[in-house]
Amino acid sequence: MKTINVALLAGGFTGEYEVSINSAKNIAANLDSDKYKVYTILINRDGWVHETGKESIPVDKNDFSITLNSEKITFDFAFITVHGTPGEDGKLQGYLDLIGIPYNTCDATTSAITMNKAYTKAIVHGIHGLNTARSIQLHQKDRHDTATIASSLKFPLFIKPNNGGSSVGMSKVYNIGGLQEAIDKAFHEDPQVLIEEFIKGREFSIGIAKLNGKITVLPATEILTTKDFFDYEAKYTTGVTNEVTPADLPAEKNREIAEIVTQVYLRLNCRGMVRVDFILLEDTQEFYFIEINTTPGQSANSLIPQQVRAAGMKVQDFYGQIIEGTR
Repeated sequence: MKTINVALLAGGFTGEYEVSINSAKNIAANLDSDKYKVYTILINRDGWVHETGKESIPVDKNDFSITLNSEKITFDFAFITVHGTPGEDGKLQGYLDLIGIPYNTCDATTSAITMNKAYTKAIVHGIHGLNTARSIQLHQKDRHDTATIASSLKFPLFIKPNNGGSSVGMSKVYNIGGLQEAIDKAFHEDPQVLIEEFIKGREFSIGIAKLNGKITVLPATEILTTKDFFDYEAKYTTGVTNEVTPADLPAEKNREIAEIVTQVYLRLNCRGMVRVDFILLEDTQEFYFIEINTTPGQSANSLIPQQVRAAGMKVQDFYGQIIEGTR
């Protein structure tokens, strides 16, 4: 059996760089070495390189190859684990499409759309059982009147970069006094900002993947944090958040959630593995969509690996099925 050369793309241009590196390490450790020869490619603004431990080998972007020990190595598959731009917003996907290299994520169009939280909410609107928080989208080039925003939405409010990830640049404000500072913080990360009303309830995250040709919904994870909300610190600081996988939910509620997120996956034309974050409203247990992640974190303790193990699967087999299903 021919060994498949896999380019494991990690890094990126955002504050999620280190998260991506940790994801890549776990993926590399869980790809079957009998089937896959893995070459980690670090993506940064200065260039794309493969680190051997002794030297940095530049990537030839003309044909997506490297030359190692005088041997030219080309790739059969790209495993993208770049969180944020350029790996989650369609840029790498477009490049790989142009040179004919298959990859593990959604296509360029879906990746670009789902990176934009406001656009995604507009597309999934109307799915039976799915609700979204009332919101306002701001553009940095336009003028912003905090008084108008405060009169249009009900506090508390979440202010977040519209195209960001890992809750970088995100704030929760309780009155108009903190609104401008939060908007400025979000605009520091992205030229578009989304302001949403706070939805009070239990917070969850759930993975969906196409495995062996079938859309498979993984067990949900409940997010329990000592922080006011699930921000970057809560996500990546040990002891701040307790993640319960599988979540304590009735069987009927699990079935309802699985149907909703399956419809989200289909409507957005997703491929590979994605993760949907949502809230169950405190009083009515209605489903409120937060966002979809098309390049979810893959470190050893990330939510998708947790959910794969909770489903009784081996992470190695899961990644193998992702590769085989998108080649």
